[in-house]
Amino acid sequence: MTVRFAPSPTGYLHVGGARTAIFNWLYARSAGGRFLLRIEDTDRARSSDAMTREILDGLRWLGLDWDEEPTIQSARIERHAAECLRLEAEGNAYWCYCGTETLDGKRQAAEAAGGAFLYDGTCRHLTPEQRAENDAAGMPRVLRFRVPEGRTVFNDIVHDETSFPNEEIDDFVILRSDGTPTYMMAVVVDDHDMGVTHVLRGDDHLSNTPKQVMLYRALGYEIPQFGHLPLILGSDKKRLSKRHGATSVGEFQQRGYLPEAMFNFLALLGWSPGDDREIMPKEELTEAFDIRRVLKKSSVFDEDKLLWMNGQHIRLLEDDDLLRRLLRHRPDELDWVSEDRLRAVVPLMKERLTLLPDFWSNARYFWEDPAEYDADGVAKRWKPGVPELLAALLPALEEAEFTAGALETLIRETAERSGMGAGKVIHPIRLALTGATASPSLFDMMAVLGRETCLRRLRRA
Repeated sequence: MTVRFAPSPTGYLHVGGARTAIFNWLYARSAGGRFLLRIEDTDRARSSDAMTREILDGLRWLGLDWDEEPTIQSARIERHAAECLRLEAEGNAYWCYCGTETLDGKRQAAEAAGGAFLYDGTCRHLTPEQRAENDAAGMPRVLRFRVPEGRTVFNDIVHDETSFPNEEIDDFVILRSDGTPTYMMAVVVDDHDMGVTHVLRGDDHLSNTPKQVMLYRALGYEIPQFGHLPLILGSDKKRLSKRHGATSVGEFQQRGYLPEAMFNFLALLGWSPGDDREIMPKEELTEAFDIRRVLKKSSVFDEDKLLWMNGQHIRLLEDDDLLRRLLRHRPDELDWVSEDRLRAVVPLMKERLTLLPDFWSNARYFWEDPAEYDADGVAKRWKPGVPELLAALLPALEEAEFTAGALETLIRETAERSGMGAGKVIHPIRLALTGATASPSLFDMMAVLGRETCLRRLRRA
């Protein structure tokens, strides 16, 4: 079994394309098959090497690998063209001399009549003498596939038996006037030559499939098993696009999502393991993947769910691994913060993170004294008697063992003696040390901050 992912380097790796790549990769790896990559760069005006690199980097970031060097479609144009000419020689294609102006006129007439434009086959029945005369006159020509009568039927992994009436498909172009093959022809020849046995792609390609099935049959190729995946929708149930926010894999990477979370999230868009599992590492997803469980209906891209899932995957990381990833998002102005200090802070903040960059803003009080105090927190926590109580606590903190356990005992005993209750002491101390009303465990935080910093901030508060 061989599958492929075939992106066009005319733009970034979109989450829809990434989901298609993940489904193909999971299918291949779960079945012991091959996962191949093809760069469909025949649109030279819009393709770029920079986009190719972006796509490959995005796939690698997601943790995908491929079993051979990527096939570059533009390097195979002569092979595609040769197969086009073979179709013509065997009577399955014909030269068309209808110019752009003529076709535009017919298209406008069809639209004015309220119908869809289909090429009417004007050149389908030209005699060899008429074609020779047109060629002698230097008339531009394209090669059109001769669509047979009847219906084109194929079995789809997702949609089951699918049928299209051939009368609704016009004789489509397979070779342009400049001698370059169209996408429709190139993809069929490439999939055959690469040994692709299963084609998993988005639902938006479903209308291409009957044309490609016809080409497979006319060329004498074995037809692969097709599977068309449901589209990914935005929150408004329309096809996901820029208007919904970030859509490229690179944008999510820059925003601090983990590749493990992105892989997990996309794998569950349109597929289910058949139980209630949601947080699944790649190995578990590979073991559970069953192509028969792909859903027919489209899925909604819920970024709140992705955020939650990212937080869950952050908590699965080893602390040292998490630190390495956090350092990639460190702001330049904080490059002075030592890794030893960060290594002590990471376990405390780990449970509170959803995106990697959040660490640098949410944990700022671990390396900077608070410049101000949360106004609501002051109104709620800084009650009469609190300053005096904390001032009385300072001498004990100057002598105390500065471990989380010793500090907890000291502060709780002080609160009990004061008759104020532990919360009415702990919350003001947190506000004084961080400027905020929420933080990791106060006692763990104090141990990391150290005696000198805690005393300085408490005196200032």
